[in-house]
Amino acid sequence: MFTGELAESRQTEVTIRDIDEHAMELLMDFAYTSHIVVEESNVQMLLPAACLLQMAEIQDVCCEFLKRQLDPTNCLGIRAFADTHSCRELLRIADKFTQHNIQEVMESEEFLLLPVNQLMDIISSDELNVRSEEQVFSAVMSWVKYNITDRRQHLGQVLQHVRLPLLSQLNVRSEEQVFSAVMSWVKYNFTDRRQHLGQVLQHVRLPLLSPKFLVGTVGSDLLIKSDEGCRDLVDEAKNYLLLPQERPLMQGPRTRPRKPVRRGEVLFAVGGWCSGDAIASVERYDPQANEWRMVAPMSKRRCGVGVAVLNDLLYAVGGHDGQSYLNSIERYDPQTNQWSSDVAPTSSCRTSVGVAVLDGYLYAVGGQDGVSCLNFVERYDPQTNRWTRVAPMSTRRLGVAVAVLGSYLYAMGGSDGTSPLNTVERYDPRTNRWSSVASMGTRRKHLGCAIYSNMIYAVGGRDDTTELSSAERYNPQLNQWQPIVAMTSRRSGVGLAVVNGLLYAVGGFDGTTYLKTIEVYDPEQNQWKLCGSMNYRRLGGGVGVVRLPQHEAHYW
Repeated sequence: MFTGELAESRQTEVTIRDIDEHAMELLMDFAYTSHIVVEESNVQMLLPAACLLQMAEIQDVCCEFLKRQLDPTNCLGIRAFADTHSCRELLRIADKFTQHNIQEVMESEEFLLLPVNQLMDIISSDELNVRSEEQVFSAVMSWVKYNITDRRQHLGQVLQHVRLPLLSQLNVRSEEQVFSAVMSWVKYNFTDRRQHLGQVLQHVRLPLLSPKFLVGTVGSDLLIKSDEGCRDLVDEAKNYLLLPQERPLMQGPRTRPRKPVRRGEVLFAVGGWCSGDAIASVERYDPQANEWRMVAPMSKRRCGVGVAVLNDLLYAVGGHDGQSYLNSIERYDPQTNQWSSDVAPTSSCRTSVGVAVLDGYLYAVGGQDGVSCLNFVERYDPQTNRWTRVAPMSTRRLGVAVAVLGSYLYAMGGSDGTSPLNTVERYDPRTNRWSSVASMGTRRKHLGCAIYSNMIYAVGGRDDTTELSSAERYNPQLNQWQPIVAMTSRRSGVGLAVVNGLLYAVGGFDGTTYLKTIEVYDPEQNQWKLCGSMNYRRLGGGVGVVRLPQHEAHYW
């Protein structure tokens, strides 16, 4: 504008219109100081101004701020705001968030206030996370009836996006949610929206509804019955349900099942020792896709790290970076693929530490600090970001395995600094006391343990002389350990975790080679089977399982 041939380049004074005065002041200050604070009170005026002035850095900061504010009650507004100001990345994130949280979104007032075109854009998506197509239909009808006078005319158009023919199929979660949302939207402003019902209903997948819901709820609705286009859509769905042999000839957008975002368990492998050094790398295993892929690494290399999951966040506690023992903690958010280091450190540096979660607290148990084996235990309160000492164990334990079963924290095996242990003790937080239970059949340090079928499984590790492939399990009702079939490989420093009902043994050291192989336990056949490999070999890495939405339910 000022350096080219435009008229403004020859003027001594230029009026800049459509920019908030306070926003302009903040942007001018930023131009001179490189400092700006984006917050809830100014982001909606800063972003349009930054877009107009082509200040890309400020646009990015505003969009990042809005990403963090997304929730089911405001995501549609943020989506519209992003679209208006051409923030493509924010629009993509808001779209994904809306799809993943559509059940809550369809209950919000923002949904009922949607313009018809935005409504159809949302309900036509294959990615809606709904329990069944009935929900889509009900939402459509609620939308129409919200302002039935104006929206009734759109019902036939909107109903085209409800997949009526698929209502009876079991491979969808619920198109009923989409239908319900559409109907709520119409009813919100019935006078204006009634005209749009037919148009909007084209995007509800009526074929995904159950026959009972299709006939009893959809077909009997007075709004549907009074609109010829809507009646045609219902007839299409009925034909699809009644004539299964004709379905290959009737395929289309309304008969295509949505891809609901179910929550599945994902296994993370964190840190460890590889090729003569501690590593910071982290990878995740998706059992649905049967693949490992790398995610963001930790800020520090950590071998002998303790890993546990608290509130769907992965905590990496202590460890050794190849030179020093660590007391620092890092926390990983799988939704953003980011590690943060704002967690309070433990009171002492420790590696080969056991970590587990009980009653909302994160416990760090035993380990070693570079001078001696430890028996002290501390627990972390995420609400206060503080660690507090609790009763110490009766035995010092490094390379200890810990697990939570019932209301107790169990500590198994490890080494007292002289020899491996087979003893087991458990902590009762109600009395703040440790007590002994039955010992394992084999002495083990650097073993893996997990809870499976209400029993504690202990696998691998090392005894006085060699790495172990043997495994055993503890029945708390009988207070007894019994052996199970050995793994296919010897594994010391192994991780053990249960993912979607299956027991996985991850990595370790067989006495010669650092391992990246995984094996899974089949309880019916009482055998272990190899099931792929990680990207990195890992000895003394931590493992954790997080429930995540499937179908790439990450916004990063």
